[in-house]
Amino acid sequence: MKPVIALVGRPNVGKSTLFNRLTGTRDAIVADFAGLTRDRHYGKGRAGAHEYIVIDTGGFEPDAAEGIYREMAKQTRQAVAESDVVVFVVDARAGISAQDHEIAHYLRRLGKPTVLVANKAEGMTQGLQLVEFFELGLGEVMPVSSAHGQGVRSMLDAALQAVPGLAEEDEADVEADTGVIRLAVAGRPNVGKSTLINVWLGEERLVAFDLPGTTRDAISVPFERDGKQFELIDTAGLRRKGKVFEAIEKFSVVKTLQAIEKAHVVLLLLDATQGVTDQDAHIAGFILESGRAVVLAINKWDAVDAYQREQIERQIETRLAFLKFASLHLISAKKRQGLAPVWKSIIQAQTSAMRKMSTPVLTRLLQEAVAFQAPQRTGMFRPKMRYAHQGGMNPPVIVIHGNSLQHVPDAYKRFLEGRFRKAFDLVGTPLRIEFKTSDNPFKE
Repeated sequence: MKPVIALVGRPNVGKSTLFNRLTGTRDAIVADFAGLTRDRHYGKGRAGAHEYIVIDTGGFEPDAAEGIYREMAKQTRQAVAESDVVVFVVDARAGISAQDHEIAHYLRRLGKPTVLVANKAEGMTQGLQLVEFFELGLGEVMPVSSAHGQGVRSMLDAALQAVPGLAEEDEADVEADTGVIRLAVAGRPNVGKSTLINVWLGEERLVAFDLPGTTRDAISVPFERDGKQFELIDTAGLRRKGKVFEAIEKFSVVKTLQAIEKAHVVLLLLDATQGVTDQDAHIAGFILESGRAVVLAINKWDAVDAYQREQIERQIETRLAFLKFASLHLISAKKRQGLAPVWKSIIQAQTSAMRKMSTPVLTRLLQEAVAFQAPQRTGMFRPKMRYAHQGGMNPPVIVIHGNSLQHVPDAYKRFLEGRFRKAFDLVGTPLRIEFKTSDNPFKE
């Protein structure tokens, strides 16, 4: 499992800037005033061989009694509970404050691995300016500048080293490829995930109840069908982060994200009575970003009328247009209707994700596509594509070599993807196309 790092500190110490630095994105909004971040914010990053999940939090006031600050404190406590290691961020220029002492006391009480980071330390010597932070009782102070990137890598290495058993987990992950297909059932709370798995198993193995959030953790169950071994993973429902307030639900979000990334195939379950919501689109986007093979199923199809069915079909065409490659099934888990075709699509998606594509065939398909429609000229450059080969599986990656390929537009990339998908019958899996441009030996 990927280690989880929570960024904690009082308002305006630079947690969101550090989050953007660790994830290599600009997902967290940054401005020079306090209180901008309120909900938990999740992102992914990589350091060498290690991938990790980062959680950005709002300004932490452990003893906040009311209002928005009380809710922000709940969000931060949940982020700390989800994490493997806490990065406690303080302001090197503003110095230590009473609020820093309160947060340090809270973290010391928990006993979770903690790295103390003094942000905004650019241009400061690692001497007397940072001595006062040793009062917090959290060990060595690491000076960083998240805005300029100074000291961030050393801080990240220290945080990953503090994660218990990280090396052993890496070895276990390498040895875990046993031919078992890991199938994660994901979706919003109360869409019928546990009910569906119970129907497949033929027993009440998981608690199924008409109440959102009944499943609190990702639960794995071994299963065999048609001679194939599966590991069914029932995930806790992903609800909007602002709605996750109960302490008992604190592990739901991060466990679900980890279960999706660990799976070979994800069955995204939608609720016909609720339609396709923004949260469904967020979950689908994360599945796509993780590169997992995916199958769509709309549960409770028997509970809606013709008008609602038409509305749902339109919503899927608009909100989930980026999952056009996935098979769609209309089912009723409670009445056991439409379940057999779902398994065929799951096997097809897994097979497509692991498809082997030979270099001669890929190159021939590429040349035929270029002959049918050449990429558009950009200024004085026309991209020239020479050959293609497979660069990976699960998801399949096709690497195309040539000249001036940085000028290939996204529309032409989608055109190539359609040709490759049709030729290799790739259904239910993302397909990634990478371009590699040859260096010009005469550019000097």
